Amino acid sequence: METLFMFQSTQAFKAAIDLDLFTVIASGATRVPEIAARLKSAERGVRILCDFLTTRGFLVKSAGSYAVSPTVAPFLDARSPAYIGAMASFLAHPTITRSFEDVADKVRKGGATLGDSTVDPENPIWVEFARHMSGFMGMVAGALAAVVARPGESQKVLDISAGHGMFGIAVAKANMKAEIHGLDWKSVLTVARENANKAGVGDRFHEIPGSAFDVEFGREYDLVLIPNFLHHFDWNTCVGLLKRVKAALKPTGIVATSEFVPNDDRVTPPMPAAFSLQMLVGTPAGDAYTFAELNGMFREAGFPQSSSQPLGHTPQTLILTPAF
Repeated sequence: METLFMFQSTQAFKAAIDLDLFTVIASGATRVPEIAARLKSAERGVRILCDFLTTRGFLVKSAGSYAVSPTVAPFLDARSPAYIGAMASFLAHPTITRSFEDVADKVRKGGATLGDSTVDPENPIWVEFARHMSGFMGMVAGALAAVVARPGESQKVLDISAGHGMFGIAVAKANMKAEIHGLDWKSVLTVARENANKAGVGDRFHEIPGSAFDVEFGREYDLVLIPNFLHHFDWNTCVGLLKRVKAALKPTGIVATSEFVPNDDRVTPPMPAAFSLQMLVGTPAGDAYTFAELNGMFREAGFPQSSSQPLGHTPQTLILTPAF
């Protein structure tokens, strides 16, 4: 029964984000009449939602007053620099939730079909991704930049499937001599440009609009970033892309790939392992690849041995692959 009720938690949590409930409570409105007045909502609705969120651990209730649980408060109060609540607008977007409406059909077919997948050309869902996932991905990008940025050195960087642009932006902030070339659909790069300007690195952010499989990358890159992209495609498609990446690198260059990487047993750790289901329902042939599989793709594309390491305190893994 808990499993069958899980969708309720998702939708209630998204409602709280949409209403900005956590920020209102954290700012001092702790009782139902005060919260309802601030939210311009019915007291009955506010009481029921707050009680539900309390049962799920997001709120704490005492003597009729609510507080945001201290374990989640830094991430759900919109005034906090660590706020990541906006990600609910993407992860619980109707396009994403609809893809799970008939998982059995996707199992029978082995995946989504073109025209009904997130990898369809110019899919507007990636604008939603870029707008709403920058907070969470900014933390992941910061952990990556700490490893691959070369402060004080000239660094030409290609950010493939730049999306929100946070990975390239993090490198640019860590290295004032880095020049970032963000590649994505034109509509998505609009968001990356906004984020680059906001971060003060807009003069070093260059746009390459188009498909990563067709557009010209350019040459002589010191660093190529491939954040959360390979998992959308099958082995051969990934290898073909990586061959193009290798041709764009300097001999001394390196590729930094961030991914959800399960262990070889494919059931641990839980979050990276479970990510395969998202790829089943959302793409024709994507998967959460093990390190051995990712390393095999790079080797087939002509790269030497890759290495891997945890990406800070995130559920992602960083794969580093030298050009030669």
